[in-house]
Amino acid sequence: MTQGRTRIVSICGSLRAGSVNAAVLAAAARLAGPDVEMSPYCGLDALPHFNPDRDHDAPPPGVRDLREDLARADAILFSTPQYAGSLPGSFKNQLDWTIGAGSLYRRPVGWINPSAHGGAHVHALRLVLDKAGANVVEAACADVPVGRDALDADGEIRNETLLRKIAAVTSALARAAT
Repeated sequence: MTQGRTRIVSICGSLRAGSVNAAVLAAAARLAGPDVEMSPYCGLDALPHFNPDRDHDAPPPGVRDLREDLARADAILFSTPQYAGSLPGSFKNQLDWTIGAGSLYRRPVGWINPSAHGGAHVHALRLVLDKAGANVVEAACADVPVGRDALDADGEIRNETLLRKIAAVTSALARAAT
């Protein structure tokens, strides 16, 4: 914990400008409350392709930054789209870089699935998180379907029902991290 505050790193699995997943995580940050510091990880597009030969004490700079960010986290909140029924390749690549360093091991994690088309990719995410030894906090894992029409002109979610569900996930993850 940072100065009595729970630090949650949020990780968006989309590289798309105006992503619904990014809007969900931004809403989580706005709703987190004074005892929670939400810190978005913003290096997904800078990570090299995972290569076990490069996964050593001196990893590439983007990987080092990812691992340092996760090392400072009390918990991690994910929101990722599905592509072709699974995780986006860039997001899976990021997860692969966390395995060797144990970045997710025993760390409380949760996710918000904003897809209105089901959650096959969430099963893939759970599988990776289980293999990584993460502590999946069930109360911090939720399907919260957010359509593009739920975003206002500024790309923010304003629907009170959606916001309550997002806040509940963030609160559950913060409680699990303390």
